[in-house]
Amino acid sequence: MGLTAWQALVDTAALNKGQRVLIHGAAGGVGSFAVQLAKWKGAHVIAASGRNQAFLQELGVDEPIDYEKTRFEDLVRDVDVVLDTLGGDTQNGSWKVMKKGGILVSIVAPPSADEAAKHGVRSAFFSAHPSSSQLSEIAKLVDAGKLKPVVETVLPLSGARRAHELNETGHARGKIVLKVA
Repeated sequence: MGLTAWQALVDTAALNKGQRVLIHGAAGGVGSFAVQLAKWKGAHVIAASGRNQAFLQELGVDEPIDYEKTRFEDLVRDVDVVLDTLGGDTQNGSWKVMKKGGILVSIVAPPSADEAAKHGVRSAFFSAHPSSSQLSEIAKLVDAGKLKPVVETVLPLSGARRAHELNETGHARGKIVLKVA
């Protein structure tokens, strides 16, 4: 989760101080790390959630949006970076909120190169890869209190089925952990 967020925002998007970033799925495992990394980089963070408004504010989101009341496409404009952790309609709606020259980075579905070109932005799809040096940097940020892993639920290994069911709802806050010992 932390490594995916790092590689999406720091490596792929080259997020800089003062940029506007829209993080879809910001209350989830990757998203909660992405919000914190974006704040650490000095970005202005926008995120949509329904029931997790207070949680988004705790994470440091500058513009929390309640998607159950308002579509993000109706409120957001001039975004430099979109981190897509949802795909589908959410990814499709993201093109129109982006600033020319921006980038949409997806970790779930390859973005359309044609749509990117049509809107004058870049797009990227990737899966995280191992990096001990990046994990070391993330660990330093955790140790310094700049990043805080968010764990919603800890279940015994025998609860793997329940963990999968919780994850499939798409509304988990942070990560669901299976305890093996």
